[in-house]
Amino acid sequence: MSTTDGGDAVIGDPRKTILGHPRGLVILFFTEMWERFSFYGMRAMLTIYLVQHFLFGPSEAAGIYAAYGALVYLMPVIGGMIADKYLGQRKAVMIGAILLVAGHFTMAFEGQGGRDRIIIGDQSYAVEVEGRDTNRRQFAVVGDERVEIRVAPEGISTVAAEPSAAAAADVAAAVVGEQMGTPPAAAADSPVPITPQAAAAGFPAFVASGDYQLETTRDTGFGEPMLFLALSLIIVGVGFLKANISTVVGSLYEKNDPRRDAGFTLFYVGINLGAVLATGLCSYLGFNYGWAYGFGLAGFGMLIGLVTFILGQSWLEGRGGPPNPEKLAGTRVFGIPLEAVFWIGGLVAVFPTWLLMQRHELISAVLPYAAGLIFVAVVGYTIIKLQGAERSRMLVAQVLIFFSVLFWALFEQAGSSLTLFADQSTEMPGWFNVGYTQMFNPAIIVIFGPMFAALWVWLAKRNMEPSTPVKFSMGLVLVGSGFLLLAWAAANAFNLDFRVPLMFLFFTYFLHTMGELCLSPVGLSMITKLSVDRVVGMMMGVWFLSSSVAHIVAGMIAQATATETVAGVVTNRALALETYGSIFGTIGWTGVGVGVVLLLVSPILKKGMAGVR
Repeated sequence: MSTTDGGDAVIGDPRKTILGHPRGLVILFFTEMWERFSFYGMRAMLTIYLVQHFLFGPSEAAGIYAAYGALVYLMPVIGGMIADKYLGQRKAVMIGAILLVAGHFTMAFEGQGGRDRIIIGDQSYAVEVEGRDTNRRQFAVVGDERVEIRVAPEGISTVAAEPSAAAAADVAAAVVGEQMGTPPAAAADSPVPITPQAAAAGFPAFVASGDYQLETTRDTGFGEPMLFLALSLIIVGVGFLKANISTVVGSLYEKNDPRRDAGFTLFYVGINLGAVLATGLCSYLGFNYGWAYGFGLAGFGMLIGLVTFILGQSWLEGRGGPPNPEKLAGTRVFGIPLEAVFWIGGLVAVFPTWLLMQRHELISAVLPYAAGLIFVAVVGYTIIKLQGAERSRMLVAQVLIFFSVLFWALFEQAGSSLTLFADQSTEMPGWFNVGYTQMFNPAIIVIFGPMFAALWVWLAKRNMEPSTPVKFSMGLVLVGSGFLLLAWAAANAFNLDFRVPLMFLFFTYFLHTMGELCLSPVGLSMITKLSVDRVVGMMMGVWFLSSSVAHIVAGMIAQATATETVAGVVTNRALALETYGSIFGTIGWTGVGVGVVLLLVSPILKKGMAGVR
């Protein structure tokens, strides 16, 4: 059927619609929902998986996550350029989806992970851990037996075993007999109470911190290379898919179609619906049954998204095709069709990405400087080549991009330091695992996102809508306030186990999400509105590059919160909580302070926008 109630742009539109929107939106909605299902399902477990399974220290795990996030936001710049000039968005999405399926299923190959050994003198004991949640138990392997241990700043102590009821009765009888003068021979036949030394079966009851060494080995032959291969496949896959699927959504509507904004709203509901489902289901399987099950479910989610996209091609009605189909079909490179070159190139790109991920320190060291040079060049181009309103608008866009780096650096603690804070310093209900905390953000967006959208429209009708710089300042103040709340809780609301109630983490995510709803929806819109038409593509690239740099900065912040772990379990919970509180307080006040500064200069920036809101 066709719709006639959306304005002149769609009167007589011959394309079939569902609920008043092009039916292709349904295909893209479910494709993106399942893609986000796989992405966020994996992300909910990734940092904990690195720390617990591979035994990376929290600092190194944060560095790996930062490099992964940086490349995930950098690759779409390249993928978007390839799609715009050669492949078209639909073909690029297909390549990306296939690489993502391969990457998520590869994550399910765990390998042996990491192994810790405690070395005391000439004796060596393997360390094993039971469980994946906050109540994990550590054991030293002594021959065929396991001895429960507890690692603390003072050293390693054994945990006394609980005797059976019968054994306890025998022990009590022996004690009574001794008190009543039982002969030594009879007492010798009585069971001996279970002490830490007796339960240790050869492991010392206590070893001071300076009297042992910890040796960590990882599965560098299979498990670790497979981990980085999986992440590399996902990075390149996201590069082909992320920006291009949104472009296909836009291509379903004419430029002035009044349904356009509503269509993108529905599309983003799909993103967050997928994230809510994924963080719940994948975390449940991963934490309760094994990492491979959680990552495998993420892989099946992406597979469903790929199948949906393939079967729904006819509903897209040719939108998002190659810019020059004849040239794409007729061009060959060394006898290979041009389209096949990009398929092969996608696979080849995985290899250098794999090498970079294994040297994540290189990404953290080089990317900020490279981005800084690019940013200076763009500012220089703006000052030298542009004049008048074009120059002032572009400069405002660049100032806001600069401020956005701080916002995303704080916001993206969600995947690293806040996840580890949930594991190490948050009191969890018995049924609740660490991965579930990743549900907070998308669930809040699903509930409050439409309310914010309606609020902006309501304020705009009354000429009261905040300007873009004011919205950015609100985002910074809110994300900083979230960390100040956690810093206060770390200093004043912890229990005897140095853990804070879960509600503080929830309200931190609530404040962060409110900040995201102020800043994120207007970010890309701001770039398109303020940029000069001939360089809008370059400015979009700078926007994604700034998000990439923000992940590197986020990694540096997360690394500052790290404390020592043994077999993935923090050894000094008091120090861990104190460290989190100190760092969160610092970045919280930074976010609030910078947000206030931006608010004070917002009238100047608004004037520079030359009439653009």
